[in-house]
Amino acid sequence: TLVTVAVNGTVVLTSDNMFLSHRIDLSAVLVKGQNDISLSFGNVPAEAKRRQDAYRFFLPFSINNTPIHNGNLIRKPACDFGWDWNIALATFGVYGDLHLEPAAPSRIDHLVITQTHSPGLAVVSVTAEVEGDDGQEVTFDLCGVQAKAVVRRGQAKADLSIANPALWWPAGQGAQPLQDLTVTMGAQVLTRRIGLRVAELITEKDAVGLGFKVRVNGRDIFCKGANWIPADALAGRINQADTRALLQSAKDAHMNMIRIWGGGRYEPTWFYDLCDELGLMVWQDFMFSCHIYPSDDAFLTQVAQEVRQNALRLHHHASMTIWCGDNELIGALTWFPETRANRDQYLVGYDRLNRAIEQALKAAVPAAVWWPSSPSPGPMDFGDTWHDDKKGDMHFWSVWHEGRDFDHYRSVRPRFCSEFGFQSYPSLDVIRRFADPKDFNIAAPVMESHQKNAGGNARIAETMFRYFRFPVDFPNFVYLSQIQQGLAIKTAVTQWRSLKPHCMGTLYWQLNDTWPVCSWASLDHGGGWKLLHHMARRFYADVTVVCVPEGAGYRLKAVNDRLTPVPLKIEAWAVAMDGTSRKLD
Repeated sequence: TLVTVAVNGTVVLTSDNMFLSHRIDLSAVLVKGQNDISLSFGNVPAEAKRRQDAYRFFLPFSINNTPIHNGNLIRKPACDFGWDWNIALATFGVYGDLHLEPAAPSRIDHLVITQTHSPGLAVVSVTAEVEGDDGQEVTFDLCGVQAKAVVRRGQAKADLSIANPALWWPAGQGAQPLQDLTVTMGAQVLTRRIGLRVAELITEKDAVGLGFKVRVNGRDIFCKGANWIPADALAGRINQADTRALLQSAKDAHMNMIRIWGGGRYEPTWFYDLCDELGLMVWQDFMFSCHIYPSDDAFLTQVAQEVRQNALRLHHHASMTIWCGDNELIGALTWFPETRANRDQYLVGYDRLNRAIEQALKAAVPAAVWWPSSPSPGPMDFGDTWHDDKKGDMHFWSVWHEGRDFDHYRSVRPRFCSEFGFQSYPSLDVIRRFADPKDFNIAAPVMESHQKNAGGNARIAETMFRYFRFPVDFPNFVYLSQIQQGLAIKTAVTQWRSLKPHCMGTLYWQLNDTWPVCSWASLDHGGGWKLLHHMARRFYADVTVVCVPEGAGYRLKAVNDRLTPVPLKIEAWAVAMDGTSRKLD
């Protein structure tokens, strides 16, 4: 995050943002033969505190989540400073690639790709932004359709018309064909693998409030999925094979969307390639979460650069569906004594930041699908969508954080629930990686060090007292914690799927873990399936029957996410606590 790069003793780059890539002209400092490249890393916590002290008013941060403080003052993954599921490490090092390229009089800096669709036709419009001299010829090639254009005022543009396109669909809705778009200028060749599709976010007013649904190729999609956090607490351990396995597990549980949470990082380009292949739509937060952030001109200028760079890198992916301004920053305006005492000052700051993100996104990629925050009741609305279920997307945490029973999930009717969750212990094979059998007790110090949510152990145990006989030993405690986690999320998902099309999405918190820890994840660190994930494969199935309370009885509702009607034969059975059962008429 904080680094000074020198080549042969000359400083060529000073950077303070992990989310940026840099291109540096080295022609004046390189020599023939051996060259020396040195990287000097700064102390991130110390620099963050210095910036906090220098800012003209205090910028609160979620202190319970972040044992290393003031991470909101510096552009680094928020969870690197700790979270209620992550170890606090504030790591540093080289993230990404270092490489040399030969300089050229002209080069294509980036591409902007948009699509328009009509029956039997897809038109892919490509703009090549060129640095250097005009007059170069650029060739565009897609699906056997080729066009040429000459660079004028730094741009070359082409429209490629594809007849009878093979459309890309989310998982469960059709196939995921991908085509290579090739753009050539002289010796430079850029390739982008794209899917032919149109994705929209439909937010229409209705009698209830403001709807929220994703439409792909004209078809409304019920979004089924989970929230994604970094695949490991140590960035250097993340690799493509393990990440593919995690994403494949999401698809195997009938998910069609993941939300990349705003306290992590923009993932590598190959991550989105995997989502394209698997049919996993991506809800992409920008990297702001749960804190109050600076809103001075210098910070916003850097934010705009970060937004532009990542939007241009990622926007062409078929999986890229929603760009969201932040995670829970609207709520953070009410969380701290300082923000409650001077709401106007902090609200204006948030509005400046949110507008800067939106404007930078739309300047870079005008066709990008934008949503201001998660949760949010909609543009220019700063309401409470932790409790108001009538508009936009909702985060519903009352069951976990307020200790409500599972049936409390039935008390709300979200339009789209993008966060909700319930904790469990990691599986016993994962616990054995960090604890000896003598420490198999939830009060053991090593076990408590792997529970980062204040009161989490007590809440798991209290819920067991409510629903079950207390387990006889630690292995049964671990097992039962996963049973009740699965039952909690199943209650929410089946209830809200029964509300379709009033509700059009459920993304539970969370899919994966960054290290072995008690958490809300359905996949253990290392990729093993917890019981919740096995249950998700059933409650997220394309065709299912759910049982919901109605009056003094229950109603069975069939839910079909497929394209065509499905004939069903339903048998219902009542099961007593002793295991006996009887068929219901």
